[in-house]
Amino acid sequence: MNHMRTIVAGNWKMNTDLASAEALVEGLVKEAAAFPEGVEVVIAPPFPFLEMAVKRCTGARIIVAAQNCHHHEKGAYTGEVSAVMLKSIGVKACIVGHSERRQYSGESDKLIGEKAAALLAQGLTPIFCCGEQKEEREGGHHFDVVTEQMKGALGRFSNPELERIVIAYEPVWAIGTGLTASKEQAQEMHAHIRALLHTHGASVAERVPILYGGSCNPGNAEGLFAQADVNGGLIGGASLVVEQFLELVRIAGAAQVGSRQ
Repeated sequence: MNHMRTIVAGNWKMNTDLASAEALVEGLVKEAAAFPEGVEVVIAPPFPFLEMAVKRCTGARIIVAAQNCHHHEKGAYTGEVSAVMLKSIGVKACIVGHSERRQYSGESDKLIGEKAAALLAQGLTPIFCCGEQKEEREGGHHFDVVTEQMKGALGRFSNPELERIVIAYEPVWAIGTGLTASKEQAQEMHAHIRALLHTHGASVAERVPILYGGSCNPGNAEGLFAQADVNGGLIGGASLVVEQFLELVRIAGAAQVGSRQ
């Protein structure tokens, strides 16, 4: 799938303070001119640092995303942030349905779908996360779980809407545990997700990038990014270290070139 977009996205989670966030952004902006052609680079800092990141990334090849949003445009939802607000400060994308939001905030597939709809309504790109728990994988239910999550959250969308979504597969058992899905396990699930997209037609399957998330780092990225249906990564810990994140961007660029040959 040589024409598929390649994306390396960094999810900073609840890390950094203003000074370290600025340093991280500066370190990436300084190298942005050397990013491989055809690799989209995305960073998702915490809410307080989004505006700073947008300003500093202006003119650089870095897209700024949020880590979450509310499904309503405005109202009496203390502590929440809407897609309208994100758009107004120049944010272009937003992660929805991350396993940590599902786990700690009890987010359902229906709610995640509503958040994705709110983002699409504002012209923002939802980065939709899906993936199975350890016991679901061990019980052999991993494909069913991901199918259910996809249908529950994305089943409401038209094909043109689906084509504007990015999917990130994150085996929950591999997040922050040091475990990583093998490149074969990743490819197998990415192919399954691609097949689900194919049920909406070839154009959806060919346009939606599927990222791998789950302890992806410079040591294992080469094998993962070389897989036919892995179109980059949603990176956690390694996105907080400038050199590691830049190395992942470089590996993604090399994998893209390799797929064309």
